[in-house]
Amino acid sequence: MHKYKLIGPFKQLLPMSGLPLKGALSDNQLPILENAGMLLENACIFKLGDHSELLSEAKSLQAEIISLKGDHVCLPGLIDSHTHICSGGSRANDYAMRNAGKTYLEIAKAGGGIWDTVTQTRKATKGELVKKTIKRAKQHLKNGVTTIEVKSGYGLSVEQELKMLMAIKEADESLPVDLIPTCLAAHMLPKDFEGSEANYLSEISEKLFPILKEEGLTNRIDAFIEESAFSPEQIARYFKKAKAMGFDITVHADQFSTGGSQVAVDFKAISADHLEASSSEEILLLANSAVISTALPGASLGLGCDFTPARKILDAGGALAIASDHNPGSAPMGDLLTQAAILGTFEKLTNAEVLAGITYRAAAALNLDDRGQLAKGFLADFCLFHTTDYNEILYNQGSFKPCVVWKNGEVVFDKHS
Repeated sequence: MHKYKLIGPFKQLLPMSGLPLKGALSDNQLPILENAGMLLENACIFKLGDHSELLSEAKSLQAEIISLKGDHVCLPGLIDSHTHICSGGSRANDYAMRNAGKTYLEIAKAGGGIWDTVTQTRKATKGELVKKTIKRAKQHLKNGVTTIEVKSGYGLSVEQELKMLMAIKEADESLPVDLIPTCLAAHMLPKDFEGSEANYLSEISEKLFPILKEEGLTNRIDAFIEESAFSPEQIARYFKKAKAMGFDITVHADQFSTGGSQVAVDFKAISADHLEASSSEEILLLANSAVISTALPGASLGLGCDFTPARKILDAGGALAIASDHNPGSAPMGDLLTQAAILGTFEKLTNAEVLAGITYRAAAALNLDDRGQLAKGFLADFCLFHTTDYNEILYNQGSFKPCVVWKNGEVVFDKHS
């Protein structure tokens, strides 16, 4: 096993480094290295530069030389900062009913909605959830995604939430891709809970939170702040407890009604996700904070609703990440690159802004500072596309997939092998 590896030459290498975290980006701001090489040291990047110049250094280091045939564009490994890929069942019937004109309440009364997924997930064994999570994560990996956030939230009891988070942990241990677990026990008030929202949140925070810390199952707490879930007032005590215990906060905010973004700012959340209902007031509030705004175009496509006002967020000076929201109800597609390209079309985002949203800005939405860029000391997570021009990637709206994906300095997917 070689300590050092030299990969190249790349027709174009986009390090996505040296760019601002917040605000609009023009495509001419993108650093592009041509005929570049990347020298790795174990799982991390050691050096970038002209491939021919790196060759002599690589030989002195007795590095393994990996010569690429044909033209390749290299991007950092993509990061999907919001998914629900640990779940049981399907909601195909919900999708059909929604497109036939049924309302959310009508679908719920007919046995659909989040509670349907809760029921199916509770029926599934931990082993079954592990298999489903692995299968979905492998598909993301083939599409260039090397880090995937995965939420619980379909258990909605101490026991069932633990089952989900243990399944996520077990899946992570058997995958090359990194799964970042998040506890979303505050997804909705479970229908079988005998008590108020305050009672439920108190039970979760008092009984589940300590176990999450003891077992190292997650360091992230999420909540759905919405008229159909929990109000800002109800969630305040829950988040105070989470913050006091050292958890990072993230919020399902402003999906159908506003209020969640204010909570995200008040509690210094890492990210506020959804934001389809955000007005100019919420956009400015988020832009003037350190909270990352995360657009979830998959939910907009699945529900047939407006996209997150991504253009306005960026123009106001906000930080925009883009994630798939891969879930069985509103966002079953789960293809991050496709969704990001479509969002770019409708929101008039530059290619730089879209790529930033699924690389280094998505890393910031997960509070990770070791990925999302190709630079010395960063993880050697990257994906290669057979092309001479990076613009081809988004131009093809997701149909152009990576040919090779690397994770921690190793090839984890090669479509030719």
